[in-house]
Amino acid sequence: MSLNDTPVWFITGCSTGFGRELAQLVLRRGWRAVVTARDANRVEDLTRGHEENALALSLDVTKHDDIVAAVKESETRFGAIDVLVNNAGYGYQASIEEGDDAEIRAQFETNVFGLAAMTRAVLPGMRSRRRGHIVNISSQAGFIGYPGSGYYAATKHAVEGLSDALSKEVAPLGIKVTCVEPGPFRTDWAGRSLQQRRPAIADYQDTVGARLETTANYSGRQPGDPVRAAEAIIKAVEANDPPKHLVLGAIALDGVREKLKETLAEVEAWAETSRGADYPEGAQ
Repeated sequence: MSLNDTPVWFITGCSTGFGRELAQLVLRRGWRAVVTARDANRVEDLTRGHEENALALSLDVTKHDDIVAAVKESETRFGAIDVLVNNAGYGYQASIEEGDDAEIRAQFETNVFGLAAMTRAVLPGMRSRRRGHIVNISSQAGFIGYPGSGYYAATKHAVEGLSDALSKEVAPLGIKVTCVEPGPFRTDWAGRSLQQRRPAIADYQDTVGARLETTANYSGRQPGDPVRAAEAIIKAVEANDPPKHLVLGAIALDGVREKLKETLAEVEAWAETSRGADYPEGAQ
């Protein structure tokens, strides 16, 4: 396979965590990659030794002009974007009552609106070629809202809904969509990438306070291996029938199973109680 026949990956948020590990694996395979971060200097080391098939770009996904310029430069350099990985994002912890409006909006700008804007920017090219794969990095929080992480969970629930709808829209066009839902992994999510506000209200100490303390204590010691997560993402993209949801980590899988069981039981109970007494049997 010549270099021009290898897939082109465009990965946001490559300075740390999943983005960095994924970029390294993609380049080691000899594929082409656009590695981005808000400051390109933080990812230039990834391109050393891969100058022919790697491009490092500065990109703030909350800035329209950055997105347009990055996509244009990537397509000019490599001719196409085959795989978009929307990885840029960060955590935020606060009780719902104590969340700061500006901080909440800033998180949605990155985690949701930035992801959507990147997706819109690459879709015309993928649609014209009738192929492509969009990978959205969500979270276990896309299924479950924990105390102290309600606003973060809201962004990831939004990513889940957007991804589900997108997959149905673009499937007839040959474009795949995979939503990745990691549990606790050894990334910077609970460190540099976490905006944390300690609860000031004593009433929340047993719920939000306990959750924040757990997060702080396990920072950097989570069970998930980000290298193995990156390998799983590549495997999913290579699959003939890629998964629409990729749950990573045993803890995440257990949590999702419990959530689905609880939700299903609740839905069934309320569906039964809300059925009209005079409604025809078997009617929907």
